[in-house]
Amino acid sequence: MAAPGSVSAAFQEYLQHLGLQDFPCGLGSWNKSRLNARRSPRAEPAGLEEAVPPGEETPETLLELLRDQHSPWALPPDCSPQDQLLREVAVLAPELLHGSRVFQIVKSLRILDKGVEEVDEGLLRFQQLEELILSANHISRVTSAHLPRTLKVLELCYNAVGDLQDLCAQPPPELQHLGLGYNRLCGPSQEKHLTVDFWPNLVSLDLSFNSLTDLLGLVSQLSTLQNLRILVLQGNPLALIPTYRGFLVDSLPKLSILDDICIWPDERQQFHGLARQPELIRSEARVVVSIGEMKGLPNPEAFQQLEVGSEGPMITYSYCVTYEFAEGEELEDRGSPEGAKIHQSPTVAMLDVDSSAQDTGETKSHQEPKAHSTKVFATPGQPWAETIDCSYRKEHIAKDLVGLKSYLEAGTIVSVVEEKVLSWPVDADPEENTVTNKKEGQELKKTSAKVGPVPVSKDKQKKKKQQQPCEFRSDPPIRSSLGTTRVTLETLLATEDLVATVCDFGILIPEKPPEPPVLEEKEVKKGKEKSKKPKAEKGGWASQKIEASSKGKGKNKDTAEVEEGQELQLVPLTVQFQMQLLRWPLEASTQSQDDVATTVENSQ
Repeated sequence: MAAPGSVSAAFQEYLQHLGLQDFPCGLGSWNKSRLNARRSPRAEPAGLEEAVPPGEETPETLLELLRDQHSPWALPPDCSPQDQLLREVAVLAPELLHGSRVFQIVKSLRILDKGVEEVDEGLLRFQQLEELILSANHISRVTSAHLPRTLKVLELCYNAVGDLQDLCAQPPPELQHLGLGYNRLCGPSQEKHLTVDFWPNLVSLDLSFNSLTDLLGLVSQLSTLQNLRILVLQGNPLALIPTYRGFLVDSLPKLSILDDICIWPDERQQFHGLARQPELIRSEARVVVSIGEMKGLPNPEAFQQLEVGSEGPMITYSYCVTYEFAEGEELEDRGSPEGAKIHQSPTVAMLDVDSSAQDTGETKSHQEPKAHSTKVFATPGQPWAETIDCSYRKEHIAKDLVGLKSYLEAGTIVSVVEEKVLSWPVDADPEENTVTNKKEGQELKKTSAKVGPVPVSKDKQKKKKQQQPCEFRSDPPIRSSLGTTRVTLETLLATEDLVATVCDFGILIPEKPPEPPVLEEKEVKKGKEKSKKPKAEKGGWASQKIEASSKGKGKNKDTAEVEEGQELQLVPLTVQFQMQLLRWPLEASTQSQDDVATTVENSQ
């Protein structure tokens, strides 16, 4: 009996799923006379049709039950040709599938996502096997001695293979395609197994989405494969190097397809001679982040107003966009506006300012642990406007290619941050300011009630004039996140070089301000008289997705409160975001900041 988790055990389960011994396949009352006729030594007279006894079916009728898509015995449309072949053989010659005879018929074996962990020696019973597909399983080790020598196609994608040594001990000599994409191959020790000594007839090789980093070492080994025509390396850290494709195209002149893209003569001419310049192959990637226009920010002055004649702090607002980028990189600023090169990055609730990062505009993330570490970068803060043009461009030079790959797989976090600063007069204490004003007001009322209005002397008026303009002392800035979203960057690991999108944070509406404290009866009466005057609100912002129909009948309470005396414009908060992976030659790949808006619009 085959061990659980082996290929042989999965094959037995596969045969049971096909139902090769059940109607209309196999042997039974529906075809027993044919079986007896084959066992009888007497031959039927030539030219006479075989009579079908009552209760039995002809082979043609049984085949029709298998092929008709409306039949309950039909296979699903996406079944493999091998499935259909085995079932038809089970109808026409069921005795061929008894015992070990079935292993003589199978030429293609597909076992996908069945939890296979072991490639056992039971595979050697498949003496005619040419195609073996074991994708999406849990195979970490492949013993080449257990593979049939007749194999021409071996597909092991989406497994856990981390070493090729066992596979290359006695590899099938006629193998033409080897698929090892989405595995755990890493380090320079794996390239030595990819030479003509192990794979003399290899035509197609898939190593995509592993962790290979040594481009020069890999190319030197692959150049020995004289029959190699198709190569897939996308998704590896080495594929992020700017000169990656050009160096491969020039180094492997017989290659026809690289990363599922045909290599045409004009491309070979473009990269001619690059293989003789290994000094250009630097183990680093160049990524440019551009941030364009930010729209949909509500005017804070429309919702936060002080009472007429009241004394309070001067409030200033500024806004910026933050994004995460992988650690282990150097920075280059080209074309950024003045002030974008060195600035202090704002932080939000989930970010903490790191003292070592304040001079470079970086903060360190304290979110849940990830497979890679990131830093947070920010655009320079700008005052409110209906459309804020960030005009931000920063070039990152990533040295840690493995970390950059993990970062691109996870995507980046983009946020809009509001910074509010309260400024008070230098001679006033913000905590005691309101208390002092109340006491002075009460004393003036008492004095005026006794002796009448108190005249203001000219000396005091001169002193007040001399004190203006007064200096202000600013409180520490109050920062809050107005919206956060994740931008998918996984396409940069494939053949795409640019991700351009408009981040939609929803519609911002003011949160309901806190209820005022309970006042005495006299103060309540006075408050009713002054209720028509605008009051200072200390509410924050809430990001909500509001449908267009909400502009008409269905308006929530928060929206109705904000629309007192004015109509609320339901415009979503959006930011133009772009990330570009630079390729060689860099001059041809670099995109100017003026093209960000156009690129984003075309990508929608």
